Amino acid sequence: MADHQVLEGFSTSVSAWFASSFPQPTQPQIEGWPHIRNGEHTLICAPTGSGKTLTAFLSCIDRLVSDPLPPNIQRTRVLYISPLRALAFDVEKNLRAPIVGIQHAAERLGEMFVEPTVGIRTGDTTSKERKQLVRNPPDILITTPESLFLMLTSAARETLANVDTVIIDEIHALAPTKRGAHLMVSLERLEEITTKPFQRIGLSATQRPLEEVARFLGGSRDGMARPVAIVNAGVRKELDVQVIVAVEDMGDLGKPTTELRSGPATAALTERRSSIWPSVYPKILDLVLEHKSTIIFCNARRQAERLAANINELAVERGVGGSGVHELVKAHHGSLAREQRVIIEDQLKRGELRALVATSSLELGIDMGAVDLVVQVESPGAVSRGMQRVGRAGHQVGQPSIGKMFPKHRHDLLEAAIVAKRMMAGEIESTRFLRNPLDVLAQQIVAHVAMNPQITRGALATLLRRCANFSDLSDDVLSNVLDLLSGRYPSQEFAELKPRLVWDRIEDTLRARDGAQRLAVTNGGTIPDRGLFGVFLPDGTRVGELDEEMVYETRPGETFILGASTWRIEDITFDRVTVSPAPGQQGKMPFWHGDGPGRPLELGRAFGEFIRTIRERDGVRAYDELVGRHGLDDLAARNVVQYLAEQAEATGSVPSDRTIVVERFRDDLGDWRVCIHSPFGTPVHAPWAMAIQHRLSSRFEVPVDTMWSDDGIVIRLPEAMEELSVDDIILDPTEVHDVVVATLPQTSLFAARFRECAARALLLPRRRPGQRTPLWQQRQRAADLLAVAAKYPTFPILLETSRECIQDVFDVPALAEVLTQLQSRAIALVTVDTPKPSPFAQSLLFNWIATYMYEGDAPLAERRAAALSLDRDLLNDLLGAQELRELLDPQVLIDVECELQCLVESRQAESADEVHDLLRRLGDLTLPEIELRCTGDAKAMVDALIADMRAIRVQICGEERIIAAEDAARYRDALGCALPLGLPSAFTDPVDHPLDDLVGRYARTHGPFVVRQLLERYQIALERANAVLERLAAAGRIVDGEFRPRGIEREWCDAEVLRQLRRRSLALLRKEIEPVEQRAYARFLASWQGIPPTQRGQHALVEAISVMQGCALVASSLESDVLRARVRGYQSVDLDALCTSGEVVWVGAGAIGSTDGRIRLYFADQLPLLRASVEELERPTGEIHDAIRTMLAERGARFFTQLREAVPQANDTELLTALWDLVWAGEVTNDSLAPLRALLSSKPATRNDSRGATYTRMGRRTGARLMRSRVGTVSRIGPPAGAGRWSLVSDLTTDVSPTESLHATVMQLLERYGVLTREAVLGESTRGGFAGVYGVLKMLEERGTVRRGYFVEGLGAAQFALPGAVDRLRAERETVDADLHPDRVPEPIVLSATDPAQPYGSTMEWPTTTGRPSRSAGALVVIEAGDPLVWFDARSCNLVVFDAAFERLGWIEALESATKDGRMSRLEIRKVNGNSINDEDIVVDTVRNALVRAGFTPGYRGFVKLD
Repeated sequence: MADHQVLEGFSTSVSAWFASSFPQPTQPQIEGWPHIRNGEHTLICAPTGSGKTLTAFLSCIDRLVSDPLPPNIQRTRVLYISPLRALAFDVEKNLRAPIVGIQHAAERLGEMFVEPTVGIRTGDTTSKERKQLVRNPPDILITTPESLFLMLTSAARETLANVDTVIIDEIHALAPTKRGAHLMVSLERLEEITTKPFQRIGLSATQRPLEEVARFLGGSRDGMARPVAIVNAGVRKELDVQVIVAVEDMGDLGKPTTELRSGPATAALTERRSSIWPSVYPKILDLVLEHKSTIIFCNARRQAERLAANINELAVERGVGGSGVHELVKAHHGSLAREQRVIIEDQLKRGELRALVATSSLELGIDMGAVDLVVQVESPGAVSRGMQRVGRAGHQVGQPSIGKMFPKHRHDLLEAAIVAKRMMAGEIESTRFLRNPLDVLAQQIVAHVAMNPQITRGALATLLRRCANFSDLSDDVLSNVLDLLSGRYPSQEFAELKPRLVWDRIEDTLRARDGAQRLAVTNGGTIPDRGLFGVFLPDGTRVGELDEEMVYETRPGETFILGASTWRIEDITFDRVTVSPAPGQQGKMPFWHGDGPGRPLELGRAFGEFIRTIRERDGVRAYDELVGRHGLDDLAARNVVQYLAEQAEATGSVPSDRTIVVERFRDDLGDWRVCIHSPFGTPVHAPWAMAIQHRLSSRFEVPVDTMWSDDGIVIRLPEAMEELSVDDIILDPTEVHDVVVATLPQTSLFAARFRECAARALLLPRRRPGQRTPLWQQRQRAADLLAVAAKYPTFPILLETSRECIQDVFDVPALAEVLTQLQSRAIALVTVDTPKPSPFAQSLLFNWIATYMYEGDAPLAERRAAALSLDRDLLNDLLGAQELRELLDPQVLIDVECELQCLVESRQAESADEVHDLLRRLGDLTLPEIELRCTGDAKAMVDALIADMRAIRVQICGEERIIAAEDAARYRDALGCALPLGLPSAFTDPVDHPLDDLVGRYARTHGPFVVRQLLERYQIALERANAVLERLAAAGRIVDGEFRPRGIEREWCDAEVLRQLRRRSLALLRKEIEPVEQRAYARFLASWQGIPPTQRGQHALVEAISVMQGCALVASSLESDVLRARVRGYQSVDLDALCTSGEVVWVGAGAIGSTDGRIRLYFADQLPLLRASVEELERPTGEIHDAIRTMLAERGARFFTQLREAVPQANDTELLTALWDLVWAGEVTNDSLAPLRALLSSKPATRNDSRGATYTRMGRRTGARLMRSRVGTVSRIGPPAGAGRWSLVSDLTTDVSPTESLHATVMQLLERYGVLTREAVLGESTRGGFAGVYGVLKMLEERGTVRRGYFVEGLGAAQFALPGAVDRLRAERETVDADLHPDRVPEPIVLSATDPAQPYGSTMEWPTTTGRPSRSAGALVVIEAGDPLVWFDARSCNLVVFDAAFERLGWIEALESATKDGRMSRLEIRKVNGNSINDEDIVVDTVRNALVRAGFTPGYRGFVKLD
C-alpha cells in the first residue's frame, strides 16, 4: 500500500484510493504532482508505462470530485487532447477505474463526492452525440486537435468557457509537425474565451531537448514566455533489444537459386532468386508462439498485410493458429476503420490473437495490455521511433521492454545495429517545432475571424504571437497572408482565390465574408487528403480505406486482403468500395502510396561514426563490440563484419562520418552510373542530388536521372558524358541554398507539397464536404492554382511550400555544412572506378527501380495535371474554325454568357459583399448594370462599399462606373482613370501589364467577342488592343477564330470559356441523338467504348486498353484505327511506355498472312486471369521452335542476338520466321511493339527470302553505312522485326482457377460491351463459348451486379447488361430528324471493320447489299448514327454501299478524313459492290455521281480525289 508524502496534497478519498491501488507513486508522479497542484504549466517526460496519464489526471479528478459544479452549459473544465483517436478511446476507458475507485473510497469515508463525467469528441463521433455533448457538456472532454478546432469554430465553443486544464498527450508526436502548430493556435484561441488562463500539461515518453518542447507547450503572454516546469523522469527504460539475422550470408540474397519447390513441373524452369523472408517468417512465428502477446512492427501498411498473411499461412501449415478464419495474427494500421482496429485490439488483449502486425498505428501510448514482446521488421529509421515501439512491451511500471529486430538486407542491418545501440543508451533525436507555417496561419485566421467579427489586425497579431510557432511572425508576413485571404490575388483566374475576409485597411479591422465559417469547418485540419476510398460492408459498416490507384486497378468480384482478412469487392462507386467477407480465399495485397521516413541527421552522423569505428577494429574486436554493445546475434555480427570488409575490398574505403566515396561503373546498357556513398540521410542527400542534377542538366543540356536515399545518391550519366568531375559534386556551400530554392519549383516534390499546403490554407476546398475528392482532381486543381500563383513571387503558399521543403523535408544547412567540410577536407572525398557495383552500390541500386517508378508515376501525374491547365491540344482542335461555327449551339452561347455575366438568378448578388465579388469578377460596371445583377437595393449596397473604401467611382468612356478598390491601380495605369484620395497604398502600387489584365478579365466574362466590342467598352486604340490580344493568345489564355453560328468576323474567346461552350454543345448534340432498334446498339457501343474520343494522353490510352484488353485485334489496325478512334491525338510512344514498363503485355492471337496477325493487349496483373479463358491456338512444331522455347524457359528473356545461340545452324530469316510463329501462337511476347511495327511495314518477299539478310560482325547490313559502335555492344544487331527482348508468355502468368478466370472474363466482356449478347461472346473465342460464361452471368444477376433482359431487338433473349449501360442505352430512344435539324446529326465515324465497337458482321447482320462486306483486316466501315453507310477495302479499292449511303453522303468526307489522318495512304475507288466503277449500273452511277460532286475525278483505274 502506498504511503508517500506526495499524496498528502490530495483529498482523503483520492489518497485512500491511490494507496489501496498502487504500492508507491512513480517518479514522474512524485516530481510532477507538486507542480500540477500549484497550477504551473508542466511538461512531463517519462518512459512508457510509468503512469504519466494518471500523473496528469489525478489532480484534475481531485478538484472535480470536490469542487461545486459550474453552470451546466459551461461544465467542461478539463480538456484532454490526443493525437490519435484510438488513444482517446483508450484513455476514456482507463479513467473509469480511478473515478469509480475514488467514489467507493468517498462512500467508505463519508465524504462528499461529485462524480466527474467523461465525454469523447473525435472524428468518429456521430452528429447526435456531438449535439448531446453541447447540451450536456462533460467535466472531462477527451478530443483530438481537429475536433477542438471544430468546436472553437462553432457554437460548441461556449461549452469550453470554464476549462482550467488542458492535457496534451504524446506531445512529441505533435511538436515537430504542422498539426502541432495548428493545435497551439487553437489553444490560444481557446484562452481567448476561457474565464481565466488554463493550465497546460504536456506528456511524452520520448523528446529532446525538453526546453524546446517546453517553449512549444507554453508559448508566451504579454511578450514573455510562459514558465513551464520540466519534470524529467528520464527517457531511459530497461530495454532488451536484439538484432537477429535469419540467414548465414545476407550477401547471397537476391541471387538466382536452384532450390526446388513444390508446384507445377514448369515452375522448375522459372528462375528464382533467394529471399530473406522464408527464413524470417518461421523465426517470427516461433517468437510469437513462445510469448503470450506480441506486437510486430513494420514501416509500411502493405508490408504489414503481407507479413500477417504469410505468418498465418505458415501457422496453418504447422497446425497452429486456426483454419484461416480464426487467424493467429492480424494486421493493424491506419487504413483500417476504427471499429475494426478496436475489435482487433480487444482480441489481442483477450488472448484470442497471439500477435498484431502494426505500423505506427500502435506506436503511441495505447494500452495494449500484457504485451511481452515487440518484433521490429526492418530498422525503425529513428531511435525515438524504435524506443516508442519497443516500449509497447512491458507496458507496466518496472517491467523491461523486450524487442527483437529483423533487418531486411545488409545495409538495413547496419542501420539496425546503430539504432539498437542508441535505443539502449537512450540517445534519441532532438525535436524542433515549426516556425511560421503560413498555411496553418491562413486557416486559423479564417476560423478565428469568422467567430470574432470586427477584430483588429493588432489583436489578431497578438493572439498569434502568443503561440510559440508564430512568436517571431513579422507584420509583413502577416499582411501578406491577409492580402491572400482578403482577395488581393486574382480570383478570376482561380475561383478559390476569392476573398474570405474583409480587411478594412483604413480602420485596420477584419471581418469574415459569408461562408467563411463553413469553409473552415468543412476543410479544417492539417492532415492531407490522399483521396482514399472508404471500404464498407453492404450494411454501411466501415472496414477501412484503400489507395485510389489500387481501386482504379481493381474490378468488382476481385478479392483483396485488409487487416489479414480477405474481402470480395461487390461494388465500386465514386467514393466507396462495398465488400463482403471472403474467408479462406486468396486475395491480392493492397498498396498505399506514402512518404517513407528519412534518416535524421543525428542518426546519419552516428551511422557514419559506427561504420568507421567498426572498420578500425580488427575482426574479433569488431565482432565482440557488435554483440556486446549493439545487441547483434552471432549471424548479424558476422554479416556486418563481412559486409564492411567486402565494401572496403571493392572501393578501397567505406563511407563514414569522415569519408564520402564516389563510385563509378557501367550498367548493363553501357552507360555510366555514379554512386555517392554517404551516411547523412535523405534530408541531406535529396537537396544535394537536386543541385547536382540541376548543374549537370544545365551544362550538358540533356536530362540527368538521379535517385537519392538515406545511404547516398545514384546518378545515371547521359550518353554524352563520360566523366563526372569532383567540382560537379562539391558545390559551393554559399550557393547551394539558392540553387535548391531555384530548382525546387520544377520538382514533383514541390508540386505535391504545394497541393497539400494550398489545401490547408483553404484554397482547395472540398466540393462535396464529407465525400472524398479524387486525388487526380486535387492534383489538377492544384496545378491550376500553381499556374496562377507562379506569377506572384510573394504568394504566401509558394513561400510556405518552399519553407516546408527547405526546412521540414530537407536539411539544407546540414548540406552546406557537409559541403564546407568537403572543401576544407575535414571530410575526405574518395573516387573509384569499379568493374561492377560494390556491395553498397548494389544496395542503392536495389531501390533505383522503385524510386524511379515513384518519380514517374504520382509525380508525373502532378506534372501532367500542370500541363492540362493550359491544354494546348485544344488550340490545335480549333484550327478548323468553320467547324466550330456549326458546332457551337446558339442557346448554349446564351446560357454560358448569362452565367459568366452573373445574370442568372443563382449568381445574382444579395449583399454588399457579393456586389464586391461582382466587381472583382466582372470589372467595371455602371449602376444600372449592377442593378441587373442584384436582388436588393443596388445603390445602397454600392454606397456602403464606397463608404468603406472597398469600391470607388471612376470615369470611363464619359460615364461613371464602379470598380473594386483592389483594381484602382489597374484602371489608372491602363486607362488613365483618376483615383479618389484616401486609398490604401496596397491598392495604388503600380501593376505590371494592367491592360492585359483588363482585357483578359473581359474575355473570361464574355463569350466570343470581336475587337470592336472591346474598343467600345474601353475606348482604346486599335493597335493597342490588337497587341494585347496577341500577347494573351501567345500565352494561351485566349484563342481566335470563327465561333458564333452566324458570325462573319474574326472573333476572340477565352480558352476556358470556349472549352465550356464546346463541351456543352457536344453534350446537347449527344442528348438529341436517341437511338432505337438494333442500330441503337451500334450507336451505344461506340459511345460506350469512348468513340469519338474526348480524352488524350496516356490516361486516355489506359482507359481504352482497360476496355479492350483480351480482345483479339488486327495488329495492322491496332494503332492506326482502333486506338486512334479512342484516344485523341494518339501517340505510339504512350503505348511503348506502357509496354516497356511492364504495365501492358501484348500476346499473339493468330497470324493473318505472312506479315500481319491478331494480338491481344493485357494489363500485366490481369493477364493470368483473362488469358486462362481464351481458346488455345495450335502450337507450332519444329526444331527451331523447340530450341527457342527451351532457351527462353531456361534463361529467361533474351534478345534476338542471344536467341541465335539456341540454333546456330539457322540463318536469321529462319530464326525470325520460327520466332513469329511462336508469337502468333501466343507463346512468346516482346517488351516493345517495335518488332511488330517492323514486321507490319516489311514486305512478304523480304521475309520469305530464303537467303536471309547478311549482317557483318559490326552489326550492319552489307553495303550499308557503318553504324556507331562502342565497347560492350553486341556483335550482331539482327533484323528490326527481331528487336527488343523476347520472353515466354507463360513466365508472366500464374495458375488461376477456372472460376476466377471466367469471372474476370465475364466482367471484362461487360466492361467492353455494356450489353452482352450471345453473339458478342462467341466472337471473343472464349473457352466454352456462351455456355461457359452463362453460369457466371446468372450468378451475377442473382447478386444484382448485372441485369438480364431483352435490351436489343433481334439479338436473342439471353442478354446481360450493367445497370449503367441499360440506362444509357434506353436514353437513346429517338434519332434526330436530319431534314429538320441537319446541323444536329452526328458526324460519321470511321472504324476498322474488325473493331470491337463495330458490331456489324458479328453481333448484328450487315444491312442488305449486293456487295460482300466482311470483318476483314484493313477494311474500314463508315457509320453514321448507328447505320453503316459504306464498307471500303483500301487494298482492293472496293467500296460496298448500303442503302443509308444514298441519302447521307457524309461517308465521302469521312473516308477523306481517314486519308488525311494517315489511316490510308490514298483514297482510290475502283469497284462498287464488286463491280467496276465504270460499269453502267444504277448503284454504280449514283456513287460515281456523288464522287464527282465531291471533287473526285476519273483516274487510270478508278476515281481519285486530287488536292
